[in-house]
Amino acid sequence: MDGLTAGVSATRDQVPDFERQAAALFNAEAPSLLHLARFYVEDKTAAEDLVQEAFIRLSRNMARVRDPARGAAYLRSIVINLARDHNRRGLVSLHHRPPPADDEPSAEEAVLGRSARQEVVDALRGLPGRQRECLTLRYYYDMSPADIADGLGMSVNSVKTHLQRGLRALSLALRENP
Repeated sequence: MDGLTAGVSATRDQVPDFERQAAALFNAEAPSLLHLARFYVEDKTAAEDLVQEAFIRLSRNMARVRDPARGAAYLRSIVINLARDHNRRGLVSLHHRPPPADDEPSAEEAVLGRSARQEVVDALRGLPGRQRECLTLRYYYDMSPADIADGLGMSVNSVKTHLQRGLRALSLALRENP
């Protein structure tokens, strides 16, 4: 990632500034990161844990963030990677745990129509990982293919291919489940 450097260390005078940056990022990004995590995990508590862990990891490495505007992209990347790991571990223990409790819908979900939204989320969860990642970053975060490519470490053409295939698969899945 070009917004990060590996060898930069913070001086003691910079630490409070980094703490302020992390707090500002939390206030601005936590709700949208929670929504992003929910595209990948069914359990709301697990999604909250993923977001919390992302902020912990960011705070440990805040001195490495050269451009504060890249902090949100860095957090999204961390959440996606943590969700991948969570789902890999979850596949092993899926049959040994009780189903997650139903979450209380937020006011936003009630307004948007929970069932229609749930169909889209279920269809997204059924897509291959890269397609799901590209679609959520493109249409939920309104990121350009170039920004997605930069954040996921892919070429722009690969992002475009995943977007095209993901949209086609999503369209088919939603048509099959009216």
